[in-house]
Amino acid sequence: MPASKTVPCPECGALNRVHRKTCRLCGALLNPAATNKPRLQKKILRRTDFIAASRANQSATRKLVMILLAIAAVLGYLIGWTAQVSMGEIPAQAKDPLLFFSQWGLIASLILITVSLLWTWIAFKRGDRIVMKMTGAQLASMDEEQVLYNVVDEMALAAGVSRPTVYIIETDAMNAFATGMSPARASLGVTRGLLNNLSRDELQGVIGHEMGHIVNWDIRYATAVSVLVGLIALISDSILRSMYYGGGTTRHRGGGRGKNNGAAILFVVMIVFAVLAPLIARLVQMAVSRQREFLADASSVRLTRNPHGLISALEKLSGETVQFKGANRATQHLFIINPFRNFTEKASSLMSTHPPLERRIQRLRNLGGK
Repeated sequence: MPASKTVPCPECGALNRVHRKTCRLCGALLNPAATNKPRLQKKILRRTDFIAASRANQSATRKLVMILLAIAAVLGYLIGWTAQVSMGEIPAQAKDPLLFFSQWGLIASLILITVSLLWTWIAFKRGDRIVMKMTGAQLASMDEEQVLYNVVDEMALAAGVSRPTVYIIETDAMNAFATGMSPARASLGVTRGLLNNLSRDELQGVIGHEMGHIVNWDIRYATAVSVLVGLIALISDSILRSMYYGGGTTRHRGGGRGKNNGAAILFVVMIVFAVLAPLIARLVQMAVSRQREFLADASSVRLTRNPHGLISALEKLSGETVQFKGANRATQHLFIINPFRNFTEKASSLMSTHPPLERRIQRLRNLGGK
């Protein structure tokens, strides 16, 4: 079979299939004739206008919560429905052992929605602190980290926001991230390895990148993902464990072959959904930061007026070999580079949390950092 034709992106250079209208990595327009389409106009605006990007991220956070509630509701209903069929508590008027409205399912669904709402409230109130504890970050001393605080103050002033709470992660790995629920309640963490290996200009470029995530409201969405994806996995894991330790045994009152078959079918459906739910949540997590990284890089250039600092920092980060033990799969999308893997151009865009570093560097050079 002949290889599919590709065209390079005019901004980042990534190869795209000829039918695409926007770049798969940076979102740049590939087909100038399509600029009059409202949907594409909004997409282009979000990657170039910082106010539009912040509004889009707030909207995306609300959608994320709704997705969580929907998954919890479906899981709860399946649990209650399966339990009702397994116990033989099928309404007498039901003509089919499966096709009936389950009151048990409704109750279980409401319980899980309540738990999800409580967990969401915790995420929005203390999500940044939870993330910081997960990474092992400690508050940075202003007396001992004067250069870091000076750079953070400069970038906060340029961005027009208050200084975020500054944390240090004691590891030789080079990385940084920002978290929080709003620019007024933001936290910024950097590793000791980053401070020891970057010049002041390079550090300024990295801090400018993280400040870009803060002013664009990326942090709200990313922090919510870190906390809420864990809940989906927890619910699904609990279902699978209960199935395993329960041994799949059921009680049937007034049972029959039809009822037994109905319970078996519902068990299979519930297990399949419990397995797929964390995978769906993980795909959402992977998609969080790919295009947002390009916008944060551009924000850094806007704040520092110097693309060379971030370019040099990313070049050093591309050669990172020290393992970051404080990172985990729930927080990997928060960092300026993925602590587990540096995705190359050939990596699947569906499963990568970040665009390839070489493409980010190339786009920064196109912005004036030759």
